Amino acid sequence: MKVRLLTPSDAESYWALRIEGLKNYPEAFATSYEEAINKENPIEQVANNLKTKGNFTFGAFDEYEELIGVVTLIQEQHKKLQHRANIFAMYVTSKKSGLGVGKTLLTEAINKAKEIDDVEKINLTVVTSNQKAKNLYVNLGFKVFGFEEKALKVNGVYYDEEHMVLCLEK
Repeated sequence: MKVRLLTPSDAESYWALRIEGLKNYPEAFATSYEEAINKENPIEQVANNLKTKGNFTFGAFDEYEELIGVVTLIQEQHKKLQHRANIFAMYVTSKKSGLGVGKTLLTEAINKAKEIDDVEKINLTVVTSNQKAKNLYVNLGFKVFGFEEKALKVNGVYYDEEHMVLCLEK
């Protein structure tokens, strides 16, 4: 497995993996599959996001150079919030689940955050029923600091979320 920062040339592969995640795990993401497939010029939007300052999207590739997992780290831009970064859009294809891909991706994102002078902590949210993801986050040092009841509503079903934080030692 190889992990690297994605570039605009990876936009198409990223988009295909993103659509897979939204379709297979609708409760794990704020964006719905339907919203995503109806976007205008999604590949172009992804390519632009991949070159945005303060936006770091890591991709994991298998031995065939196929994108199998992604995670995005975004530093807050407002002056008073620049000490924070957020994890978004973490996803590993189910055919490669349980092989350490998620841990490797998240470790890369954490290491990147440590390289950014202003960043002192990383925040993320996770659906409370996603025990596998929660275990990963806790094992990497994240702690729960808040709970949101009925955070997402998917097809009439509510999902609660936990807000987690990792304070960085620099």
